[in-house]
Amino acid sequence: MKTSLVIGAVLAFLAAVTASQSVYVVDQTETAIVLQLGKPVAGPILPGLHAKIPFIQNVVFFDARLLEYDAKAAEILTLDKKNLVVDNYARWRITDPLLFYRTLRTVDRANARLDDIIYAELRVALGQYTLLDVVSEKREIIMGEVTKKSSQILSPYGLEVVDVRIKRTDLPAENAQAIYGRMKAERERQAKLYRSEGSEEMEKIKSGANKDRAILLAEAERQAEILRGQGDAEAASVWAEAVSKSPEFFGFTRSLEAYQKSFAHNTRLFLTPESPFLKYMR
Repeated sequence: MKTSLVIGAVLAFLAAVTASQSVYVVDQTETAIVLQLGKPVAGPILPGLHAKIPFIQNVVFFDARLLEYDAKAAEILTLDKKNLVVDNYARWRITDPLLFYRTLRTVDRANARLDDIIYAELRVALGQYTLLDVVSEKREIIMGEVTKKSSQILSPYGLEVVDVRIKRTDLPAENAQAIYGRMKAERERQAKLYRSEGSEEMEKIKSGANKDRAILLAEAERQAEILRGQGDAEAASVWAEAVSKSPEFFGFTRSLEAYQKSFAHNTRLFLTPESPFLKYMR
């Protein structure tokens, strides 16, 4: 009886171990492949509960999320022969777990491969641009080129490079001061050029404005002379018409004007009462 209980316990234990070796669970954030006697035979395995042959097959899990690779800062030469200390990082993911396992097997080896490829592509890309290009808006274009080329090269390893970014760019200490000095001199030269061009443009505008002013004044004077002449002609016409209609009234108004001018400022006149000048005073 006792022997039967022991055998039963052993069989139950073996059954439990066999059952635990027959199923496995792939998490939502993972992907997996199945190895049989060390050789990959199935994959990628989607998230969920799966079965396998116990003791013969085993499962290797990989992270299905975006992974980040942080490279060490390294010196890179630009097109204008400037040494830059570039600190970059990349985001990548495993796209083919079976191919990834056959070629690289582990994330550490993948990071080493990423380090080689991305550094090489950065050297090639930055070597085609100047220092000012690297620190300007062109950096986005440069990093796009590096990302695309790196991903193409690493595709046969079952992974995809999603993004390569430069965290920081520094000049080597021994070159920084000299380069800053040259950049400052260049900026000062450009500022002087802009000021000179601005002054020249200002003189052109002032000259043009003075010319326009002279033309407008001359035209205004000409129009004034024309209007003045037309007014005088019209006044003369009206006056002549009035004289023709009433010569006596014309003589009267002219005499009043003469009296106004002659008697102004305490003027003294010696005239006889029969003087024609006093015709309208009598």
